[in-house]
Parts: sequence; structure tokens; C-alpha cells
Amino acid sequence: MQLKTHSPLNIATTIMIHFEKFELPNGLKVIVNTDTSTPLVAMNILYQVGARDEDPSKTGFAHLFEHLMFGGSVNIPSYDEPLQMAGGENNAFTNNDFTNYYLTIPTQNIETAFWLESDRMLSLAFSEKSLEVQRQVVVEEFRQRYLNQPYGDAWLLLRPLTYKVHPYQWATIGKEVSHIENATLQDVKNFFSTWYHPANATLTLSGNITLQQTRELAEKWFGPIQGKAMSPRNLPVEPNQTEKRTLSVEREVPYDSVYKCWHSCSRFSPDFYATDLITDILSGGKSSRLYNALVKDRKIFTTINAYTMGDLDPSLIVAEGKPAAGISCEDAEAELTSEIEKLIHESVNEKELNKVKQKVESGLVFGDMNHASRALNLAYFEMLGDADYANRQIEFYRNVSAEQIQKNAREIFREDNSSVLYYRAKK
Repeated sequence: MQLKTHSPLNIATTIMIHFEKFELPNGLKVIVNTDTSTPLVAMNILYQVGARDEDPSKTGFAHLFEHLMFGGSVNIPSYDEPLQMAGGENNAFTNNDFTNYYLTIPTQNIETAFWLESDRMLSLAFSEKSLEVQRQVVVEEFRQRYLNQPYGDAWLLLRPLTYKVHPYQWATIGKEVSHIENATLQDVKNFFSTWYHPANATLTLSGNITLQQTRELAEKWFGPIQGKAMSPRNLPVEPNQTEKRTLSVEREVPYDSVYKCWHSCSRFSPDFYATDLITDILSGGKSSRLYNALVKDRKIFTTINAYTMGDLDPSLIVAEGKPAAGISCEDAEAELTSEIEKLIHESVNEKELNKVKQKVESGLVFGDMNHASRALNLAYFEMLGDADYANRQIEFYRNVSAEQIQKNAREIFREDNSSVLYYRAKK
């Protein structure tokens, strides 16, 4: 077991995360950030499985597993009860790229966390009863959050509009309710066996725990779990879009809404940082371009927002807003497009660029003060290639130039690279 020690980079005005990492023989990566000023420890386990890894005919499984993982493991009937008795709290989330489980617990009870997390990595307590309970929970969530909520199905429409080949074409909840309703016990056992094992996971800790404690507990509780080789991913590559796509729907909603998407780079790309700053220039608060031009001055929209999805594979930039009364979806989209295209024709001035950079920096520094965020960041950036990227984010953003902003805008904001959803209120 090889130990690697990383020292913080010398970047002013940042909170650097000092961490140490090692890997167990079964492939589990372990990273620890020691902070003796707190009585708590945050534990994070990131599994590299998301909706993109699902069978197109059996979608929603990554999210279903987020629920099943709390339904009891092979030796522990209840996950929540012993954690709560130890003073801990926990949660989880799933997206298209990975599934993340996290908890916070008093330092003196940290072994309880290792016991709980290792047992459900070892094996869940699979049963028809537990599957049926969680299946109904997920089906109800699908209906309440996506089908019966105003604008809830927007991304169920946008994903297959923007992606024709890549599995980003469905949301984490799944393509349709029937995929979860028809999930069998053997289906979920196969999914667990494929993705939930040490070599596909990263365990991170931040708080009042030492490297020696971490190593001893990791070897004790996770070491006996059998390792498994990871099969290479062979995800289909989304072809370049060559013409604008549009879709118009009517729903029982109070106001029209416009969603416009453009294909952009992956999270691994060096261009990600320029792309992220572009969305901050466009809609990073009430001094942003879209708000000032389209909401405050010209009153084209009542609300407007732009963001990057930040997916691991080639992703999307999204602009969405609600047109003002009397403004059609088409006219609102034309005004939005015209405003965004200014980034192509006019270089961003240094004052505006520095302002959005400073806002990003303050957000990153503030986020690193939270131990749960530190643990997640270390796991996430290790998935990107190196946990030390967590300490270099500000450096990467600072290095973005006005020329890079314009270059990326020119490549992204083409009409033949766009997809638009006109989401209309029924008259």
C-alpha cells in the first residue's frame, strides 16, 4: 500500500486542503484531510456510477440504488438507526455521472461510520420486500417531482432533444416510470455487482481523524471486501450537432418558459473554466448581462438564468427564462440569442472578467470551510484525475483570458449547435 502526501499550493487568499491518500489492495482509494479543531468527521463515499451507465431499457437504476442503499445491508438491518444513535447524520445524491453518499459523525464514534459503509459495500440485504418499498418511493418521486409538478418534465423533454446517442439523453430519475416499476430483484443484484465494489469507489474523510486512524479503520472494515477489476466504459459518443432543433409543448403552467441549450466541453477539458465563467458573465447575479439587458432594461423576461451542466462527458450550456407578458417564446428566444452572441463579437473587458473571477474565488473559499464539502471535493477531483485539483481551482479560473472567453463563445453559441424548448402555458 503506497502512501502519497500532498502539500498545499502557494496561492494567496485560498483555503488549501492538506491531504494524504493511499489505496487498499482491493482497489479502494482512501483520502484523509485532518483538522483537529473540530469534534466531528465528515465521511464521503463516491461510487463512479450514474445514469449514463444504465441499460437504455432499464433506466433509473443508479437513482434507485441511492434509495436501496439505505434499506439495510447483509449484517445490519437498519442503516439510519445505529448512525443516529451515534450522533451522526447522512444523505446521498445521484447524477448522470456518479452516486455520492456522505455523513457527519462525532470523532469518538467514527468506527460506526466505517462499520456501516463497509457492510453495505460488502452486500445489501436484497429482498423482494425492500425492493418493492424503494421502488414505490422512486415511482412516487417520479410522478410528484417530474410529472405532476409545474415545469417538472422540462428536462425529460430537453435531454432527448439535445442528445440523440449519448446516455445523457435521459435524466437520473429514468426515461419512464415503467423501467422502475418493472425492475426485478435479479436486475438490481446485477447492477450492484457491476458497480458497487472497492475499485469503483473513493472514500474520503475530513475532520478530527488522523492518517493512522484512517488507515487502521479502512484496513479493518473495507480491507476484507473482495476486489474486482473494472470493465472499461464504452459509452457512445454524441455526434456533432449540425442543425438547430426546436420542440414546442403546452402544459398546465402559469407562464411560458424558454429553454435553450448548446453543446459544450466535458468537465475534463481545460476549456471548462472559461465555459463556466461565460455563464457567470451572462447571469451571475443582478449585475450580469442577461439580467440587465433582458429583465431590467428591455423587460423581455421576468426571470433569466444561464449555467453549465458540468458533466464528465461533453456537456451543455443552458439558458432558461420566463418571457414577460405579451412577449412570445420565439421573440424572447431571439432577444436572448442576440444578447448572448455579443460574447462572440466583442471581447470581455478585464474589469468584468475580474469581477466574475473574484465571485467564483469567494465561493470556492467559502465552500472549503465546510468539512462535508471538503470530503466531497477531494473525492470528486480524485475522480477527475487527482484530488489535488481541489487546491488548484482558483488557479485554473484565474488563468482564463478574455481571448479564451471569446474563443469558447464562438465555438459554442452557434445556432446549428442549439436546441430550444418552447414550454407554453395552455390558454
